[in-house]
Amino acid sequence: MAFAITQNCCNDASCLSVCPVNCIHPTPDEPDFGKTESLYIDPRNCIDCGACADACPVDAITRVSRLGPDQAVFADINADYFADKPVESEWDVPRFPLPTINELSEVEVAIVGTGPAACYAAQALLRFPRARITFYDRLPTAGGLARFGVAPDHMGTRRIGEHFRTVFTNPRVTMKLGVEVGSDVEHRELSERFDAVVYAVGAERDRRLDIPGIDLPGSTSARKLVGWYTGHPDVPADAFDFEGVERVVLVGNGNVALDAARILTADPADLEGTDIAPHALAVLRRSSVKEVVLVARRGPAHAAFTRSECQALVDRTNIPVVVSGPVDVSARIADLPDSSAASALSGLDAVEVGDLPSGRRIVFSFGRAPAAVGGVDRVESIDIGSGDEKRRIRTELVLLAIGYQGSPTLGLPFDQATSSIRNAAGRVTDTEGIPLEGAYVVGWAKRGATGGIGHNKMDAEETVDALIQDMAGRTRQPATRRRTPFNRVGAWLPLQAPSRGLS
Repeated sequence: MAFAITQNCCNDASCLSVCPVNCIHPTPDEPDFGKTESLYIDPRNCIDCGACADACPVDAITRVSRLGPDQAVFADINADYFADKPVESEWDVPRFPLPTINELSEVEVAIVGTGPAACYAAQALLRFPRARITFYDRLPTAGGLARFGVAPDHMGTRRIGEHFRTVFTNPRVTMKLGVEVGSDVEHRELSERFDAVVYAVGAERDRRLDIPGIDLPGSTSARKLVGWYTGHPDVPADAFDFEGVERVVLVGNGNVALDAARILTADPADLEGTDIAPHALAVLRRSSVKEVVLVARRGPAHAAFTRSECQALVDRTNIPVVVSGPVDVSARIADLPDSSAASALSGLDAVEVGDLPSGRRIVFSFGRAPAAVGGVDRVESIDIGSGDEKRRIRTELVLLAIGYQGSPTLGLPFDQATSSIRNAAGRVTDTEGIPLEGAYVVGWAKRGATGGIGHNKMDAEETVDALIQDMAGRTRQPATRRRTPFNRVGAWLPLQAPSRGLS
């Protein structure tokens, strides 16, 4: 009986290298890699050895015979991916380090950020025995989006933090938490002190929605909500209070929106024992939210969420999920192939958003773009759709979940079109495309705010390959080579006394 990859898949491809029969796809060398919501195990090739399950950093791989009723669908999802593909057992061409790699002198690298992209870059660098790394993070706690961006009840996905623990505690790694690059220490100082600086600064801005009333009190970012319930230091404990809030409208239908909808409608007792911030759990216990409406401007065929995340919502028997939209929305969902994300909504009741339900529920509203937010001193309603399809929804809270954007960082060249630091294969470049010596970038800051945790692994490998090639080709050493003391910390533990600056 084969294994199957389930909802928690982080796409970092750790499982691929241990599979003895090459039955996990897409591989990083295949066109689909980075475009599918997860990796998949071919049941025609799987020999049931379990090596992939042992290697998976987020416990996403399970023997098919052990899938529970709410996960049985993943056996079909894995098999469906290979339905129109030949049996594939040939291996990709192996990759080897540069022949000159052992001739390198010691390489000291600063990594700005401690999220997944930063950690994957560090893992790749630490394969080289003469590499030493210093992390810089403005927050007093390491982890980035792996800690503050993953829903607290997604305990499997949050285990990626344990996967990175060995990076933070490696004897060749120094941690400088509570240090803001650009304020406490300048890029120029880092470039003088280190052989290379890798920027893993993510995308810290929300995409703007330009409609009337969007800036009214009661209209805010879903990112802020996520930071609130995960305990992000930048979000005050009293940022949200749901007493008197009966309907929440989420603009957008990506996985962030689904996470928010799930947390807002969950039984607080089910959140006990998760990583939810204590202040958030206390507020949710007295919440009066009855309905969460997810508004999407496009139809179900273009849903931005993943099928597995949607399936998890539908499988919660205590919280009804319904659909809304044009008159044919149910038929359009029913016609979707099983591989489509919104196919998990097939067979659900169709409603018009109006009177509040007696209990809690989630509404997927398709094909109606937000047009205006109404209210005098704060949010009272939102208009969605246009013409005959225009609807006004009464609501006390509007949350925007329409994506993130990068912002110009530390004076580095910035591409406004992609909202990312200008780069070529991870090398930071000027406006003429010429690489800036010793400056590199990974993650969302490199490619724009696309892809999940695991997509950063291959991205980081590419950048580190470029960095090592450049180091091997250098003929001089940086002028400044001051040593820094080692501070060894756990995965999520701040330094007892946050370090400031370079020394």
